[in-house]
Order: sequence, then structure tokens, then C-alpha cells
Amino acid sequence: MTYAVKECFLTVQGEGGQAGRAAVFLRFSGCNLWNGLERDRAGAVCDFCDTDFVGTDGDGGGKFAAASTLAEHVEARWIGGQGDRLVVCTGGEPLLQLDPALIDALHARGFSIAVETNGTVAAPDGLDWICVSPKAAAPVVQTRGHELKLVFPQPLAMPDRFEGLEFERFWLQPMDGPDQAANTAAAVAYCLQHPRWRLSVQTHKYIGVR
Repeated sequence: MTYAVKECFLTVQGEGGQAGRAAVFLRFSGCNLWNGLERDRAGAVCDFCDTDFVGTDGDGGGKFAAASTLAEHVEARWIGGQGDRLVVCTGGEPLLQLDPALIDALHARGFSIAVETNGTVAAPDGLDWICVSPKAAAPVVQTRGHELKLVFPQPLAMPDRFEGLEFERFWLQPMDGPDQAANTAAAVAYCLQHPRWRLSVQTHKYIGVR
């Protein structure tokens, strides 16, 4: 298959259970819950996304005809030597494109593979870290993993809907935007009352990295 990549860059993970860890972010183009066009946002399943995943024109973006070529592209952005390599596959929705061939090619170059997915597509075998972030009323097909990271509040996706799923960690992440302060206060209050849930803060936005 041809892989469409919006951007590919080295940073530190800003949120969730891997926060603070050096990683290459591999952002795939496209999503199944919103087409990324502002004119269609209001009618999308997910209408609060703050990420540009349209096209292949970002830093390190492009189209890649082979898994090995894309894996080499990821490796070229890593500067930390041979150990503790991490690539975070995100989007858009990365599981529309991340396949066994690319998983094998990244593993062959020493990378652990994390994925940030909306959970509507089943994850292929071989992933080292699965983060599911449910959106609105969209069905959750991927019901197990390392962390469930719920943007909060979402009237159609409140925490009690997901507590029966098989995840090691449950995070509430305050929704960004004009109501962020109120959303943060509400998330803190929920975590205090329901200590299974932990607060996830988008630290990359505070320290000024992508």
C-alpha cells in the first residue's frame, strides 16, 4: 500500500503514560470520524479535534510506496542512538494505514511502536503500546490496551461508559478550547470522586513542543 503521512518529527511525548519520553511522531493523514475540513466540522462525529491531518504537506510528510521506505524515514529523524527507540503512530486515525508490513519494518529498526487511536478500528498484532481515545458515540472496537485516554467532557462519551473495558490505565484529559479551565476543574473533580481515573495534562502545550 501507499502510506500517506501528514508529518513526521522528533519530540517528547506530552501526555498519558509515556509522557516525557523521546519519540518520533508519525502522523498519518486521514480520519474516519472527520474529514479535517472546517466546513464539515459541525457535522462530524468528532467536532473538537485540534489537529491538522489533511494532506501530506507537513514537516516530514509525504507519500511512501513501501513500508521499508517509511521506516527508514522514521529512523532518519531519531537522534538518540540504538536504545529506547519509540515511534508514536497517530493521526487522524493511524489504524487506517498502519499494517503488519510497517510494524515489522519499524521493529526491524529497533523501534517500539505506540499507537494513538480512536478505537473504531481493531489494532493489528505486534503493537507495543495501545492508547485508545474514544470520541462521542463512535463504537469502540479496540476494547483492550495499555491506556484509555478520554477527552472530557463529552456528553456522548462519559467515563462510566468505558469502565468495563480492559485497559491498564484510565485517563481523563480536559478538552482544550475556550472552556479549558472549567473542563479541567470538572476533570479534577471527577478524578477525586472516581480515583480509578487519572488526570492527563497536555504538557507539550505548556513547554512549547509539538
